[in-house]
Amino acid sequence: MTAPLIEGLYREGEPIADTAAPAGPIAEKWTQRKFDAKLVNPANRRKLDVIIVGTGLAGASAGATLGEAGYNVKSFCYQDSPRRAHSIAAQGGINAAKNYKGDGDSIYRLFYDTVKGGDYRSREDNTYRLAEVSADIIDQCVAQGVPFAREYGGLLDNRSFGGVQVSRTFYARGQTGQQLLIGAYQALERQIGAGTVQMYARHEMLELIVVDGKARGIIARDMVTGEVQTHLADAVVLASGGYGNVYFLSTNAMGCNVTASWRAHRKGAYFANPCYTQIHPTCIPVSGDHQSKLTLMSESLRNDGRIWVPKRREDCEKDPRDIPEEDRDYYLERLYPSFGNLVPRDIASRQAKNMCDEGRGVGPKVGDFRRGVYLDFKEAIGRLGEDAVRAKYGNLFDMYKQITGEDPYQVPMRIYPAVHYTMGGLWVDYDLQASIPGLFVTGEANFSDHGANRLGASALMQGLADGYFVLPNTIRDYLADGPYEPIDVKHPAVVEAQDAVERRITTLLGINGDRSVDSFHKELGHIMWEYCGMERTEEGLRKAIDLIRSLREEFWRNVRVLGAADTLNQSLEKAGRVADFLELGELMCIDALHRRESCGGHFRAESQTEDGEALRNDDQFLYVGAWEWGGDNGDPVLHKELLEYEAIELKQRSYK
Repeated sequence: MTAPLIEGLYREGEPIADTAAPAGPIAEKWTQRKFDAKLVNPANRRKLDVIIVGTGLAGASAGATLGEAGYNVKSFCYQDSPRRAHSIAAQGGINAAKNYKGDGDSIYRLFYDTVKGGDYRSREDNTYRLAEVSADIIDQCVAQGVPFAREYGGLLDNRSFGGVQVSRTFYARGQTGQQLLIGAYQALERQIGAGTVQMYARHEMLELIVVDGKARGIIARDMVTGEVQTHLADAVVLASGGYGNVYFLSTNAMGCNVTASWRAHRKGAYFANPCYTQIHPTCIPVSGDHQSKLTLMSESLRNDGRIWVPKRREDCEKDPRDIPEEDRDYYLERLYPSFGNLVPRDIASRQAKNMCDEGRGVGPKVGDFRRGVYLDFKEAIGRLGEDAVRAKYGNLFDMYKQITGEDPYQVPMRIYPAVHYTMGGLWVDYDLQASIPGLFVTGEANFSDHGANRLGASALMQGLADGYFVLPNTIRDYLADGPYEPIDVKHPAVVEAQDAVERRITTLLGINGDRSVDSFHKELGHIMWEYCGMERTEEGLRKAIDLIRSLREEFWRNVRVLGAADTLNQSLEKAGRVADFLELGELMCIDALHRRESCGGHFRAESQTEDGEALRNDDQFLYVGAWEWGGDNGDPVLHKELLEYEAIELKQRSYK
């Protein structure tokens, strides 16, 4: 019997649960799970094939570790080198519960801060494991030669990030992601040289192959020759990142997309909490309609920079250096005295929006508004000296000056929130296995660790935890039952997958309409930002769903994709990605509409406290919303995974 349609948009299916996590005290679960997981002896590992899609921190570390263990790994990336994965753009640092500063940090405190920062919408077991594994990551990376910043005496240095009151963030100036990725990349290249990893650069996954209910391979397109290829394996790992580019303007690299995850979703993998998106508070503001991406300014700058706006609207056009202290509103320090400028990202972003909505934004007008607040280092330069500030943040200051033409040593930076990260992703259990057996999902591509808001410096932590330490210990439990029965390329499921890719390519090239792919992407991004961005309402979300459906219909009728299939064709690549974004965008709005509460980065205007803070509704929404694909002409199906908190008290967040 078909479940009834809810609000004319979706149906509710059977509840789901994570059955992979062992019972017992939370501090013992990971040790117990590693012991319980079946082993694969070294001789049998050589008979097992694993496909890994993505070569960022999660994918490169997983490929290196599984290759080192002796499995046959095929690694895919759409960039011309694994080193160009978007992880390289991360700036500020990586968290770990080392307590080097002796300021009260611990595994439990990192766990607690992460759950609280995520507004109590993450799974306890996964988040505790992340905190537990964090210390091992630093040891691994130091052994690889990652040049973390050090104190005068030679010890590794730490700094603070948002949402915490301790210093646990390890960093390499403002280039932490780059240095960590080079470490993972060199480990991956070592295995490529050893022959355990085959590297397929400039290849894009376009379909998941599912045989007898199990993930058994992918269809990929060689982006240089246009050849559509079949690759088969015993298991598939997606480490393909997040979907922030559904908003068109974001801090993500322009190539970042949801296609690998979305193709898996359409084949049966549940997509969890798609409406949980992170708006980063410190980005260079939008300067006009000509832009195709935005630039992040690291959260680490909030350690020493002070955020303010003029108290009076009439001062907004003044040179900030001419505005005296008594006429400045350091609003985060005023509203949140315990955390000040280091409140979590969702809170800092909403307050920046509030200041600008009040008419106290700074910088040039874009449309009818000034979208910017000041990030001021005058006090830090006076306290520490310019040389010390330059040593900490020099590359970030240089980047800001090159983009804006303004010298942040002399005048305050202007910043404004922008889409940065997605906490939602494919649903996984404790083993990082999706709802399709044999499909594993790591890093930002899964949903499991951050709830409704990620704390700063935790993305790098999760990517490397999953790749170096978690996945290698859990995937072996699945692979121990292999090698699985060989699949012939003429198997009906393989042929169907390849035919579907080729039909889609032929269709896109044959529409020959009037509008460019980018014009559709830009319009979608505008809809998403206006109605499913920092603030959401029922009226706005319903409007967005209608607009997206109309836009998607026009896309398949009127898009113009230039070039041919059998050659390098960036227009074709973008068309496939935007087509998937159009479907994802609708699901994001449906998820945001159904979740009638505010939590973390999901802020429903109808659900807020008297002083404008997010107001959760634990009685009705204490669950993971895992969505099943309903078919091309069907409706998405919601499966609820109830969240249980035993190690942490469930309460409303406060950073006052």
